[in-house]
Amino acid sequence: MAGGAREVLTLQLGHFAGFVGAHWWNQQDAALGRMAEGEESPGELCPDVLYRTGRTLHGQETYTPRLIVMDLKGSLNSLKEEGGLYKDRQLDTAIAWQGKLTTHREEAYPENPNLQDLLSAEGVLSTDGVWKAKPIQNGKENSVRVWSDFLRVHLHPRSICVIQKYNHDGETGRLEAFGQGESVLKEPRYLEELEDRLHFYVEECDYLQGFQILCDLHDGFSGVGAKTAELLQDEYSGRGVISWGLLPGPYNLGEPQKNIYRLLNTAFGLVHLTGYSSFVCPLSLGGNLGLRPKPPVNFPHLHYDATLPFHCGAILATALDTVTAPYRLRSSMVPMAHLAHLLSFSGKKVVTAEAIIPFPLVPGQSLPDTLVQLGGATPWTPLSACGDSAGSRCFAQSVVLRGVEKARHTSELNPGTPLPSALHACASGEEVLAQYLQHEHPRVLSSSHLLQTPCRVAPPYPHLFSSCSNKGMALDSPKCAGLQAPGVLTHWGHRHFPAELQSFRQVPDVLLRTGVPEQTPAHSFLSLCSSAKHPRVWGLALVFILAPDPGRLG
Repeated sequence: MAGGAREVLTLQLGHFAGFVGAHWWNQQDAALGRMAEGEESPGELCPDVLYRTGRTLHGQETYTPRLIVMDLKGSLNSLKEEGGLYKDRQLDTAIAWQGKLTTHREEAYPENPNLQDLLSAEGVLSTDGVWKAKPIQNGKENSVRVWSDFLRVHLHPRSICVIQKYNHDGETGRLEAFGQGESVLKEPRYLEELEDRLHFYVEECDYLQGFQILCDLHDGFSGVGAKTAELLQDEYSGRGVISWGLLPGPYNLGEPQKNIYRLLNTAFGLVHLTGYSSFVCPLSLGGNLGLRPKPPVNFPHLHYDATLPFHCGAILATALDTVTAPYRLRSSMVPMAHLAHLLSFSGKKVVTAEAIIPFPLVPGQSLPDTLVQLGGATPWTPLSACGDSAGSRCFAQSVVLRGVEKARHTSELNPGTPLPSALHACASGEEVLAQYLQHEHPRVLSSSHLLQTPCRVAPPYPHLFSSCSNKGMALDSPKCAGLQAPGVLTHWGHRHFPAELQSFRQVPDVLLRTGVPEQTPAHSFLSLCSSAKHPRVWGLALVFILAPDPGRLG
């Protein structure tokens, strides 16, 4: 039981969703590890929202993600489908047959060298979530083949569901089209398996507030996600369903047929998810969603390889860890349904997100100093492959800023010193943030949160941050070999974008804002798939993240 927390059940559908999810669960594990070691007191976020307690066959208490994962045959490598946490190694299967036995054993997948490095750091995979490991070297990041290579948390035996009829690797037997994905959950075998897992997790919840779906849009998992959202709406109509449509980095222009499939899968996936979700937010580091790709998005303080799912998944996971904070708070939490009501402007349920990673808070400055310097030119980076939000109008927004120490929430000016701005007269950080949003976005319905708890990262999180201090603050010169506690600012909301679709921004100190656009441009490819049932409405989410502590990664 979650002890009074309003639980959320997470569903990861697809392989890139697995990369994002693995990084996200590793970040939750890093925060739990610091609390278990006594290095950090419990922060504003309640882990019971995402985690569940259980017991092994020997009565040992466990704490595992409330999670259902769906992926294809061959996608797990050395990770066992039933997990290793609940396995009783002392009990062998009872065999009544006394005759001759022939054993046919499938050859095990070799463990990834990166995973072997992680295991060698402690010598054993611990069961309490506390893991101190050395970071993956840059030269080895290219060898990360699947998300299970770097997942460092234990999963419950009911978490992983493998779709055996389709292959992860190879040229044939792939889950390539939206219709194929829909047909998977029309088969009694997979539908019943998903329903059984849903019932298992839902029935043990005291107060289930809803579901969050991390779903690949570029392949057949867009169809799996659409049918899953439809199932959730039918069986749990009173709960929130937030869908995150995920797309990997740049694609190959020399494969026109695959690119057509990617575009159609994305369009159909977004349209159908919109019909069955509280709201939908596409997440990608690509420049756009069309057939003519633009360069990947740029982060001033990040150096990443957009062709590596390992890198892209880490950045998007850092954004998700902040953007989802409102419905994971210990106190004054915003339920999923309330957040969806805020952002679903006039029934328009597609939103976008932007982030700043890291949040540009330099040593010696306070939050008012930084916000005054930003003014109306906040350096958001779009995370929904929808281009720049410059010139857009926001109608509703949700903003989260995390990772800023309380001592820096307000300005400490000497008596008699003239106030540089109205923000410097505010008595609290919450007031500073609210007044800044009111000034920059007047007549906008806003929900803002200011959290001291930073976004925790630890190995095997990649070395992406540069020009940052060990507290995740921006510096003029490169310094970070690694980071532990990025500050993040996120924002998402309903906006009107005159030229492109909306975007999602993020940075290591987090400020999250969400808004709703008035309309989507007529030339958008989504116009091909819109209907009265699936309104073409986009919102905006922004995230600021402070960079992590180099000492923890190095």
